[in-house]
Formats: sequence, structure tokens, C-alpha cells
Amino acid sequence: MCEKHAHHSVMPDYSHWGHSFGHLSDENDANDARIYMDYNATTPMDPEVVEAVTVAMREAWGNPSSSYLPAVKARDIINQARESISRMVGGKPEDIIFTSGGTEANNLVLHTAVTHFCQSRVAAEREELNSTHHNDTAALPHLIISNVEHDSIRLPAQHLQQEGRAEVTCVAVSKATGRVEAEDVVAAIRPNTCLVSIMMANNETGVVMPIKEICQRVRAVNKQRPQPRILLHSDAAQAIGKIRVDARDMGVDYLTIVGHKFYGPRAGALYVNGPGVASPLHPMLFGGGQERNFRPGTENTAMIAGLGKAAELVNTHLSEYESHLWDIRGYLEERLLVRSSPPLCLGQIKSASTVVSLVRTAFQTHAMSPSWVPALWALACPAELWHSRRRRQERAPPERWAKHLTTGCGRCRGGPEGDRRCAGEDEPVVLPQEPVVLLQEPVLLLQEPVVLLQEPVALLQEPEDVSSDPVDQRPHSNEQSGCSFSLTK
Repeated sequence: MCEKHAHHSVMPDYSHWGHSFGHLSDENDANDARIYMDYNATTPMDPEVVEAVTVAMREAWGNPSSSYLPAVKARDIINQARESISRMVGGKPEDIIFTSGGTEANNLVLHTAVTHFCQSRVAAEREELNSTHHNDTAALPHLIISNVEHDSIRLPAQHLQQEGRAEVTCVAVSKATGRVEAEDVVAAIRPNTCLVSIMMANNETGVVMPIKEICQRVRAVNKQRPQPRILLHSDAAQAIGKIRVDARDMGVDYLTIVGHKFYGPRAGALYVNGPGVASPLHPMLFGGGQERNFRPGTENTAMIAGLGKAAELVNTHLSEYESHLWDIRGYLEERLLVRSSPPLCLGQIKSASTVVSLVRTAFQTHAMSPSWVPALWALACPAELWHSRRRRQERAPPERWAKHLTTGCGRCRGGPEGDRRCAGEDEPVVLPQEPVVLLQEPVLLLQEPVVLLQEPVALLQEPEDVSSDPVDQRPHSNEQSGCSFSLTK
């Protein structure tokens, strides 16, 4: 998937990481050169993954629970995939439970935490029947999550609370760091807390949460309180394949794995530290006994094969992937902010107007290509600013907005709001005439700003008096690059 290059440059050739829409374009639309950059939503499958899926569908079509040859082949593929995935997250093969995806895995964890708490309370009530000292056993299970969790954590927790089956506390991320701080998690713990679930990396900000520190602090609390202990879960969907993930080193009881976030298929798995022994696991489904009865249902051999191959590629190339992501993130920040005064860090940007100013400055000083505009906006604009700007952008043509964003007019700050107040009569800025090297790996692209990314042609065509030579005449293949993850130390 990724070969080591003899001559390391600022912009290494990672074109095979990316994906374009060229093969989906209308034959009559020769100018359609859209590049897919929403990699935190989903990634295209790696060619080796596609091959693994194809072989499994062709040769391992048998039911893994049967004894004939295609079934044995299917069972062997599943066992091999389980081994590769466990190695990727620092666990054992028996710790991996295959699921349909991350949503099921996350729901299974919340279901387990609530069920285990209730069963433990029932056992405690029985023990206290003959005791003169009675504890309050009527309390509902209490869940702690963060306010930036994926909907597959937030909504099930909300549903449990609305049904009166659980209490939920959402710990806010720090305004200074964007992280969920361990002190805030510990402060939210109650006597009836049964689960702490904090994502490992956020899909919009790229911030990596201090999961190991949180686990250490919660385990210290567990030693000072009676059973049931507080269970620890992390959704690692946005971290696996980009940074090292070691479940045992972090100290989690559960870890969610999502294949289509690291060039695998839309299949998932749940790491459980000793399922049913060291860590409880209560099934949501009942059936044929597959996955040791924790997740019954005939295994989807082909998707599991692809998931295992994607994990194998991560095991082989992770150090190279991680190094490249750090290099390209540093390069992007350096080029975008080279002319800013005083120097800014992307994490310090507080307002949308600052983003617009940075775009215009870098553009006017020839520090960036006009085709970088959507990538910068997605990189630098905080989510809450993006939401407010998007509502205004929907009422203004993307071409007009792109022109104001890059040129400005002295009477507005750019963007849709300024576009409504200004006739746009100023002279456009002359773009650099030399060929521009486009960013191979734009880092940290929000899932929301798809509206901007759907109109790159308009960005390249404005303003009108640019030289007839295109900014970038390179052909767009199906192997264009794009990776949307930002690492925050």
C-alpha cells in the first residue's frame, strides 16, 4: 500500500493514498476534476483489500460453521483476520469480536455497561437481605461521555436516559486544548457510575484524547469503591491506521474498530479485554452461537477478510504513515501561515474572520494556490464557526464567495455575508503564473464542508483575468491523494 521512497521530499509521492471522482464524471464534462477529501467519513478500499475480499467471495463462500472445504477456508480466513486485528490494537485474538460496524460495537458497549450494572445491583440486593445495613440499590446506572462523541455513542446514551434506564453526564472538552481532561472525568464520577466512554481522536478537530491518563485515574477510583467497577471504553475509529493504538497499554476494557476508516471495508470489530472473563460482555442478539454467543449471526467472511487485510497493512506500514502525516501537517501549517503576523498556530484560530484573513494573505503573497481555499477553510475553521458560516454560504453562489474569499474588497470581510453587502467591483488579485504544487495530503478536513469541496472548478477559474494557462494541468487519476487527519501533540 505504501512504499518507502529513497529520496524523501517535502511532498512525497503518496498519490496511491487518494481517490478522485474522475471515473464517475460525465463523459461530456471534461473539466470535472473533483478530488475526494472526506476521508474521516470513509476511505476507499486499498487494492490489496479489494483483492482479499474478492478471493474470499470466490473461494471461501462456505458457512464457517460447516466442515466442507469452502467452509474450512472461510474459517481459516476469519481466524487470520482476527489475529491481524488483535496485533493492530495490541490485544489477543480471543479479544476480538466481529460486528457489522462501529455503530453496533458502540451500542454493544453501552448495552453491556447498563446490563452489567443492573445485574450486579440485583446480586447486591440478595446479599443484603439478611444484613442490617442496606445501601441504596435503586440508583440508575450512570454513564460518562464527552460532548464531542460520535452519534453512535451520544444517541444511544440519550435514548437510555429518555427511557429512564440510565443517567448520562456529558463532559465538555477544554476550551484551551480541545481535549477531554482527566480531572473533569474524575469530577463527574458518581457512586453509580458504570461506564466512561471517550473517543480516542475527534473526527472534526483531530485532537487526540488523553485516554491512557483517563484510564489510570478511573482505575485509581475503582480501587477505592465497591463493585461493580467503572468500565472503560474508547471509540478508536479515527485513530487506527494513523497513530499507534495499544489497547492494553492505554488500559481500556473496550475499543471500537471501524474498517472503512483505514482503507478497509464497511465492517467493524470490538476489542474486549478478556470477553466474559476480565470484562463483561452481554449480547444484544441471540441466535446460532457465532462469535462465542457474544455476537451471533453467520459471519460475513468477505468483509472480515478485507478488514483483516487492512489491519495487516497497518501493522506493516504504520510508522511510515504516521511519519508522513506529521510531515505533511507541518508543511501545510508552515506554508499557510508563513506570511501571518504575528505567527499563529492553527489551534489558536478563534474566529471565522481570521480564517478568511489568512486565506487572503496567503493567496495574495503567492504562498498558496487558489485550489487550496476549501482545504484551508476546512482545516482552520472551528466546527461552530463553520455551522454559522454554512447557513450564510447556502444563500450565496459558491463562485462569488470564492472570489471574495481570495481577493477581498475593502468593504467586507469576504464570504457570503460580505457578498450580500458588496457589489464586488474591486480589481482581482493577479495569481502566480508558475506551476503550483498542489497539496497531496490536506490534513484535518471536517465532515461538514462538502459544499465547498464540490465546486473546485469554480475556485480555479476565478478571477477572470488570470493567465489562460491553468494553475494545474496535471491529469487527475483515480489515485489522487487525500488524508483528512490532524495529529495534535
